[in-house]
Amino acid sequence: MKKKSSFPQTKVKNPEPKKKDENWIIWAAWADRITFEEIKEKTGKSESDVIKIMRKNLRPGSFRLWRKRVHNTSKKQKKKFKLERKKIREKVKITDIY
Repeated sequence: MKKKSSFPQTKVKNPEPKKKDENWIIWAAWADRITFEEIKEKTGKSESDVIKIMRKNLRPGSFRLWRKRVHNTSKKQKKKFKLERKKIREKVKITDIY
């Protein structure tokens, strides 16, 4: 019988997969906060490689929705992502004043 630890275990609905697994690339590509540059740093896969993996593993409708979201919002590029976050922070500061 296993001894229970004194620390509580938090169960996450969708836990982060291991980085060496292809599922991590899919998980990271689906997440809006992780840019393609970060994926390349951690796995060595370029944006086109990630797109091929997503196309192979997702259903056609899910892939189209993902591509549309990534293409239209342009949040998956590090420079654009930082710019968008800066705009949001400025907007919050302005609304806090009034």
